[in-house]
Amino acid sequence: MEKLKLASENRGRFIVMEGIDGSGKTTQIKMLAKKLAECGRKTYITAEPTQSVTGGLLRDALCGYTKRTACELAALFVIDRINHNVNPANGIKKLLLDGFDVICDRYYYSSLAYQGSETDFDWVKRMNIDCPEIMTPDICIFLDASPDLCIERISGERAVVEIYEKKATLERFRERYFQVFDMLKDTDNIAVVSSESSAEATADRVFAAVKTIL
Repeated sequence: MEKLKLASENRGRFIVMEGIDGSGKTTQIKMLAKKLAECGRKTYITAEPTQSVTGGLLRDALCGYTKRTACELAALFVIDRINHNVNPANGIKKLLLDGFDVICDRYYYSSLAYQGSETDFDWVKRMNIDCPEIMTPDICIFLDASPDLCIERISGERAVVEIYEKKATLERFRERYFQVFDMLKDTDNIAVVSSESSAEATADRVFAAVKTIL
């Protein structure tokens, strides 16, 4: 089936920010939103898991409060992601048509890299890539930083460490991300940006990539 597409040329842009845990996504999303606002653009920051009931189930599992299999996580993420796209009140589709640039912290790339490493990859891929109600972003920015640096950042910032926030796990998922990007290179617009330097320098590189779709 054909992917969800928006006909309006005046719609906002759908920007996804990805990266292994500790790569600086939260900081860079805030800085990007500020830069877009300074250009006179309306912005909306969102994230996955969302604030829905399904998103709550996912957060409980990611924090280790509830034990779930990789298949359960993958399926829950797809349910959460579909609602994130089509929710009539604050879904991605509605916000884009209302003229907002939507900046999303994580999207299906995370499912492919994380759950796709722990269960059948092709199944996870089909659920996400072939779903007609899951949009393809205008651009995906991947913040690239070494697992050592990410662990250092996590240790200094987080009160609760999530189940994936271990060095060996981050190394494996970073490698998987690049495999996913290679697989999607003909269909998705992906920009890899180093986030190992200062936040300001990283923000400049992120904005340079985003300007290509404005």
